[in-house]
Amino acid sequence: MKIMGYLRPNGAVGIRNHLLVLPSVVCANDVARKIAEQLAGAVWVDHQHGCAELAPDAEQTHRTLAGFASNPNVGACIIVGLGCEVVNAHGLAEAVAKTGKPVECFVIQEVGGTVNTVAAAVKAGSRMLEMLSKQEREECDLSSIILALECGGSDACSGIAANPAVGAASDMLVEQGGTSILSETQELIGAEHLLAKRAVSPEVAERIWYICKRAEDGALKMGVDIRYTNPAPGNIEGGITTLEEKSLGCIHKAGHAPIQEVLEYAEAPKKKGLVIMDTPGHDVESITGMVAGGAQIVVFTTGRGTPVGCPIAPVIKVASNTTMYERMKDNMDINAGEIVDGKKSIRDVGKEIFDEIIAVCNGKKTKAEVLGFGSFAINRIGPTQ
Repeated sequence: MKIMGYLRPNGAVGIRNHLLVLPSVVCANDVARKIAEQLAGAVWVDHQHGCAELAPDAEQTHRTLAGFASNPNVGACIIVGLGCEVVNAHGLAEAVAKTGKPVECFVIQEVGGTVNTVAAAVKAGSRMLEMLSKQEREECDLSSIILALECGGSDACSGIAANPAVGAASDMLVEQGGTSILSETQELIGAEHLLAKRAVSPEVAERIWYICKRAEDGALKMGVDIRYTNPAPGNIEGGITTLEEKSLGCIHKAGHAPIQEVLEYAEAPKKKGLVIMDTPGHDVESITGMVAGGAQIVVFTTGRGTPVGCPIAPVIKVASNTTMYERMKDNMDINAGEIVDGKKSIRDVGKEIFDEIIAVCNGKKTKAEVLGFGSFAINRIGPTQ
């Protein structure tokens, strides 16, 4: 199956053509914002990372920022650094440049303050936007698509309607040679034995058990038994009673395909098909990790309703119940509540989601894109220095 996308120099396929303005460190956020504000069409993110981090966090931040800017939905990138941070701006630019896309790096202390940096970056950004405006979509294979699977604000209908329907759509993509990423490790706890049985090798099964235990042990080190703090209050109000119940519904997003590999946070898949990425259950941190890993599109199920979007990847919202869908139509793209209503089968809604994925890949905007939503957050491993 074919889609119309933007073919990148490294062979990757983008379904959007963004100019991204990316600060390498929290201290460069405001300058990056001022640059983006003067470049119509540019997208910008801010974050609180890049300095005062222990080595594992600094490495993860570098991997996430480099991966986010390397995502094929980004056609060109401006990196803004301060000059004395741990996550080096020039190093980030070199990593992104390996994709072959245009990258410019401006370091505030080197350029000579905010005004000079903004002026130089806006001048470069104007050239980049002109270049991006001339690029046209080309026919590309659907197998180039990496789909991020996310659920948030789940309710009792999520595990019997929206998640299984997304799983059906994920299976359809995998059958076409594409890749799907299941994430949110904390919400796999209690269902890891079922996922391990679907692993393609004993080594992959062992990795599934390992990341779930690591997530649970991490909470225990802080004196918290995660099995008694998750589900969240909103999940409980929505009818979910235990973490295990939540997890057994969560994994339905992954359909029935075999699990090819287990990735660290923001790591790019090495294999096609269904993979797992070790991310937190925090929706924005999880989506950021998967998009940094190369996902061009996100499908997000919700029972309580959430408006979350991503700055560079379209997010398709799937409602698990008709009542919420009707109440939040300006945020929801698809209503899987019709499964619970007895009007459609899981397969019917799965095909509807798959068709929507194709339409969005070809340029259709999601509700989150129309509203201009784009949240960004990097997972933190340890304490700040």
